[in-house]
Amino acid sequence: MTGDPWLGDACSLVDAFREGTISPTEALEGSLASIADSKLNAVCFVDEDRARESAAGADVNLPFGGVPVGMKELDPVKGWPQTEASLVFKDRIADYDATMTARLRAAGAVLVGQTTASEFGGINCTYTRLHGATSNPYDLARTPGGSSGGSAASVAGGLLPICTGGDGGGSIRIPAGFTGLFGLKSTFGRIPKGPKTEIEPLTAVLGCLSRSVRDTARWFDVCNGGDEYDPFALPRVEGWEAGLGQQEVRGRRVAVSVDLGAAVVASAVGDKVEEAADLLIKDAGLTRMDVPIGLPRGGLEWALAGTASLLVGLGDLYPGCESELTPEIMLAANIATNHYNLDTAKNIEAFRRQIIVQTAQIFEQVDFIVCATNPDVAFGAQGPMPTTIDGVDLIAEHGFEAAVGNNGALTIPANTTGHPAVAIPIGLVDGLPVSLQIMGRRHAEQLLLDLARIVELERPWPLVAPGAPS
Repeated sequence: MTGDPWLGDACSLVDAFREGTISPTEALEGSLASIADSKLNAVCFVDEDRARESAAGADVNLPFGGVPVGMKELDPVKGWPQTEASLVFKDRIADYDATMTARLRAAGAVLVGQTTASEFGGINCTYTRLHGATSNPYDLARTPGGSSGGSAASVAGGLLPICTGGDGGGSIRIPAGFTGLFGLKSTFGRIPKGPKTEIEPLTAVLGCLSRSVRDTARWFDVCNGGDEYDPFALPRVEGWEAGLGQQEVRGRRVAVSVDLGAAVVASAVGDKVEEAADLLIKDAGLTRMDVPIGLPRGGLEWALAGTASLLVGLGDLYPGCESELTPEIMLAANIATNHYNLDTAKNIEAFRRQIIVQTAQIFEQVDFIVCATNPDVAFGAQGPMPTTIDGVDLIAEHGFEAAVGNNGALTIPANTTGHPAVAIPIGLVDGLPVSLQIMGRRHAEQLLLDLARIVELERPWPLVAPGAPS
């Protein structure tokens, strides 16, 4: 049995199951066939037998009952490869389910396979020595971003209705922005990362890549809530999907800063973001405030903060495994081993304190900060990350550190401070998706979802890329 994959959102698929217009088995077979024929290189492992068994016995009365779901290869699933997208662990098999994985199973999700990621989630381009390059469904020569690039490509490319993601420096929002999807980076601790919780660098959160606001809301209904294995997990919050459209946003204050005073943004992207911000302010009845924003650039500090966790992950295999690592991860491990010292830790702590204070001072004056999600449209599928914007050599103009950090300069702030942020599709530039980002106060994700829902209703975005499945 084969068929077409579901190209609507996950919630509408559950509705169709309950109405009897399609079965979980039919939806799964459509996804499996499309994955097999895909040119995206977005799915690196498929568990056909267990997925078929799960679909055949699916309880469609559950929140995600029967929905085919892709699991980012950094999210452990018992019995599946646990590679961290690295050659170093190409033969390792997970012996446990992550907490989020277990909650998705309990909600009826059919776990189909693994979506590609950047090695150890380290960069915003999904290109590894283990799997090669993953392509953007809007242009196969472009990247879908990273580290959740395979998830984004699978959802936007019509292979799977929804997939897991993680965001430690923009790894949900960046791919969502590059592929025309919706992405929520939640308040730190919203979804627990157990049962083997990685602590440092206190920036990463879990979530999903989705086609609609309500899909993400339902995801958080299923996955949020405290867990003894994660000391930073927040208490459970109910009513994410049921509360959509119920928040009072009219009259709330917003500051618009396309570049946050920290990034260099392509002019065409900036114009698109300004236009979308004006429309949202009008549609939602927001009050625009003239608040100067100039957040510190901290790409280097952010990168260095994660190196200790990287070495824990590599364990005794490093440095013997160095030749198997991608250049970026090889460099990070080398810096951690040979150059990380007390001064490094001091600089990281100083950056954290500075950006937390500056962001808090902004939120004393406004409820939301609007900016671009990415400084430009998607770059080449194999990288490198660009250091040129609108023909300007950023290394020559701003220095090496600012240039190489520009691609994450708009997303890293919310990770460092723990604030929630959403990436919302707002159209195309040169045929490639552009995204608006909104940061909100901590624990105020529902307000962000309602703002995104206003954009979704007033100016609906395509749920998949043209020509999907691709």
